[in-house]
Amino acid sequence: MSDSNADAERNDSPATDNHPALLDCCGGLNNVDYSKMDLTLMEAFIKHINVYDSRLCIAVIAILFNPLFWNVVARWEHRTRRLSGLFGSPYLACCCLGFVIILLNIYRSHSMTVAMKAQARWEVMERTEVFYAGIALMVFGTLLVVSSFLALGFTGTFLGDYFGILMDEKVTGFPFNITENPMYWGSTANYLGLALIGASPVGLILTAIVAVAYKVAISFEGNKRNKDVQIH
Repeated sequence: MSDSNADAERNDSPATDNHPALLDCCGGLNNVDYSKMDLTLMEAFIKHINVYDSRLCIAVIAILFNPLFWNVVARWEHRTRRLSGLFGSPYLACCCLGFVIILLNIYRSHSMTVAMKAQARWEVMERTEVFYAGIALMVFGTLLVVSSFLALGFTGTFLGDYFGILMDEKVTGFPFNITENPMYWGSTANYLGLALIGASPVGLILTAIVAVAYKVAISFEGNKRNKDVQIH
């Protein structure tokens, strides 16, 4: 009788094993043991970046300045029509601003290239597949930029709507059927591709800054209108 009672007690008691208790998912990141994380790759990445390099600082300033400049100037023109009055024509004023934007973007690309060449390459990125991935990104990015320009024209690309130069209808064909901002993301893809081709960790950082700057610019521009016309 005592043996049967003992067996019953064993059957009623919860089964125990040697497996560790599962983490409570509701605890979120508090359950993560950060001391066991392997940060070797991240540490190696950071070691290849010299944040005190003046050329890197210049590149970052150029990246942040460009979208700020064209958005501020375009909004100022939209409110005052001063540029149109100065040049005697909204078309001429728009073309002049577009020319300035092109020069600024050329300088931005130059400063980013200088910063990437000045800093160390990362052997982890010096692989054939990474190189060809960079080429593919640059081809795709160039396709987005060029096709966007052809679809919008010069004034449609360079803030013509702020000058009162409106398109007949919203462009919905390629590449705008892929993304609403092909000029921005095409440029970002180009910079990412350049960073991969050059095996440049600082290039990845600069590309991330470009993406953030464009994302802020898109939000800033979206407050002014409801995307009736794509701008660059």
